[in-house]
Amino acid sequence: MQINDSAFPTGSFAHSFGMETYIQDNVLRNEDDLWEFCNMYIRHNLASADAIIVKEAYHLAKKHDTQGLIRLENICHGIKLSPETRKGSAMMGRQFLNMVYPLNDDELLTFWYEKLKNKEIKGHYPVIYGIYTAMLGVDVKMSIDTFIYSSITALVQNAVRAVPLGQRSGVKTMFSLLPVIQETASRVMDLSMDDLDNNSIALEIASMRHEFLHSRLFIS
Repeated sequence: MQINDSAFPTGSFAHSFGMETYIQDNVLRNEDDLWEFCNMYIRHNLASADAIIVKEAYHLAKKHDTQGLIRLENICHGIKLSPETRKGSAMMGRQFLNMVYPLNDDELLTFWYEKLKNKEIKGHYPVIYGIYTAMLGVDVKMSIDTFIYSSITALVQNAVRAVPLGQRSGVKTMFSLLPVIQETASRVMDLSMDDLDNNSIALEIASMRHEFLHSRLFIS
């Protein structure tokens, strides 16, 4: 519960992962637009990329397969086409690891922390999230559920500030997305690394364009 609290300092408040481009293009203007964006982000971005990586990292961590985790980290870095998306994922992962590492003495967590400190890995968020939830002993389905939930909560809260929308619209949007989150997490349970892809082309282009916007509220 603590690591998925919106107040947990992963730095997610500073990232829109391309959403700000849609806002400035006047495509995302209201509550309905936000729901459509988040539905797309869950089904066609998280479900085919980061959520699968969380699941794979979870299973590799359970086996203490450090070489497999390093390979997965490289895949996670490579599949993110936009420089800002890669940077945002790594920034959140590093911040997350720096927060949870002092709270635990797990051998695998120490290994990953040392790799990050020595700049041998980028520290992508989905990988460390999968490692940490495996270490906590939560169910893998719960790990995927909560990862998707926390990712979308951050986007909704950022949209509430940036569009802007009222807090009530944010709460309604999250509530209406809960079935989508649960359905997607169940679908990811049946997917493997062979299903990994990056087919959210419009979102990737929006992420690339974000770097060149005249003014920006978010880093990505």
